Amino acid sequence: MKTGICWLIGWAVLIGTGCRTYDRGPYLPETSKTPPYESTERLVLLDPGVQHSVTCSGIQERVLPDGRLEVIAQIRNRENRRIEVQVNCVFKDQNGYSTGDETPFQTLILTENATEHVRFVSMNAQARKFTIRIRQAR
Repeated sequence: MKTGICWLIGWAVLIGTGCRTYDRGPYLPETSKTPPYESTERLVLLDPGVQHSVTCSGIQERVLPDGRLEVIAQIRNRENRRIEVQVNCVFKDQNGYSTGDETPFQTLILTENATEHVRFVSMNAQARKFTIRIRQAR
């Protein structure tokens, strides 16, 4: 009797675990939980600490005589302490697509309530739009 029950439990375990199939899809992409700010905004703050500490008091842009785009941003420290952030710029064509021209992140040290100017110049004449990105220094 006990042997029969053991066999029955064993078969139930094998059937319950061994016969499971996995769906190997194709899958649809999931929508992002955050809005696509990097596609629509000229300045994006990449983390909450920077959002609390930093603001941009102005952005100037102009096309240089050789067709490249120059961008100057005025980055302001909103706190009464010295902070360190990193800033870069992604240049885009007139349709908003990246031209493959992205500057490396550069460290920017902001003293108490200070405003610093950061200058970016595109490497080619395709750039017409841009997104400046700011994150905490790493």
